[in-house]
Amino acid sequence: MRHRPTTSATAASGERDAPQPQVGARPERLLPEATNGVDLRGGGLAILDRIDGVTLSSVTLPLPTGISDAKVLTGRQRPMTEVVLLFAEIHTEAGLSGIGFGYSKRAGGPAQFAHAREVAPELLGEDPSDIGRLWTKLVWAGASVGRSGASTQALAAIDVALWDLKAKRAGLPLAKLLGAHRDSVRCYNTSGGFLHEPVEQVMDNATRTLEAGVGGIKIKVGQPDWREDLRRVTAVREHLGTDVPLMVDANQQWDRPRAMRVCQALEEFDLVWIEEPLDAADAAGHAELARALTTAVATGEMLTSVAEHWELIRHGAADVLQPDAPRIGGITQFLKLATLAEHAHLQLAPHFAMEIHVHLAAAYPIEPWVEHFDWLYPLFNERLTTAGGRMYLSDRPGLGVTLSEQARAWTGESVSFGNSPGGSR
Repeated sequence: MRHRPTTSATAASGERDAPQPQVGARPERLLPEATNGVDLRGGGLAILDRIDGVTLSSVTLPLPTGISDAKVLTGRQRPMTEVVLLFAEIHTEAGLSGIGFGYSKRAGGPAQFAHAREVAPELLGEDPSDIGRLWTKLVWAGASVGRSGASTQALAAIDVALWDLKAKRAGLPLAKLLGAHRDSVRCYNTSGGFLHEPVEQVMDNATRTLEAGVGGIKIKVGQPDWREDLRRVTAVREHLGTDVPLMVDANQQWDRPRAMRVCQALEEFDLVWIEEPLDAADAAGHAELARALTTAVATGEMLTSVAEHWELIRHGAADVLQPDAPRIGGITQFLKLATLAEHAHLQLAPHFAMEIHVHLAAAYPIEPWVEHFDWLYPLFNERLTTAGGRMYLSDRPGLGVTLSEQARAWTGESVSFGNSPGGSR
């Protein structure tokens, strides 16, 4: 356990003979429930708790069927059959714990786990409340591999766990700790709209989704034959009627001329947005589309840093920004980006990971959307409530989720540091 020097204020009159703490001594612990974190002896704050254990786990979630979007139909990727998640569990000397997660699709899971494994010991002995400083410390611990991509995605699980822990210490849902603007958010479903299913099945999926209380439907487009995209969108819009919010997602499969042509053809369907019509890094191209269309342009999910999102904002490339907290490094980074997005008066629709994003969306001032995916259901003991087109915050502290026994059974690799349950393995 690390020791830090302490400083004390000059003794007041009548207290000059009081014993002073030795350099390097730890401050005496105070009970949080008795003092609310205030050191009544010297007018300062007592350090109430420190991190004394970290457990990292790599969990492979199998998908019931291979998932195909436009990247598969255009030959760029194979169908997706699993999602690999990195879970971080952080434990403190006071017996508290926080849980966070990140993920990868198709590739990158082992890299995230390996990087987190190298830097996680830097947390031991630290005050878990110092989340921003700890994020920076971990970034510098792995600075040689950069500040975006797999390296910062590995930090996301740790960062989310620290925020979960902080909210639990406060006895609040994470959204309430951050400062919620609402207790529920608009939500739309994506998991029923993929291209590996015929349009008739997509329509049936949409019906069941709406009956379950989800408010909007997103379907995939971007096939080699764009006329087939139009046929599917026409069928779904006629099935849903004009009152149901409908979005489409091209998954970066069009070049600029094709995107302009197809997006203009899609204008008649009264879509909430057209998502990723171009390569994720093409800020200038997205900006050109955004200026030309009346339908909103949405993008951002594939970017892996705040700096990359800033390029979208600076170019005016998105009407709807779609950051993914696990992809950009966690909640600490997401909050920085949300401030920039609000300043630019952008709508926000975080990508995937609704268990995290429902809290972040609830704390965003401009009414957002949250993406409903049922893929992660087997991993947690809890469920988010959807009703009347909205997703509701729970009253459970922190993220409000705990790992299921199934998630433990799907754990392929795990390592613990410090005094985590189970010890190092």
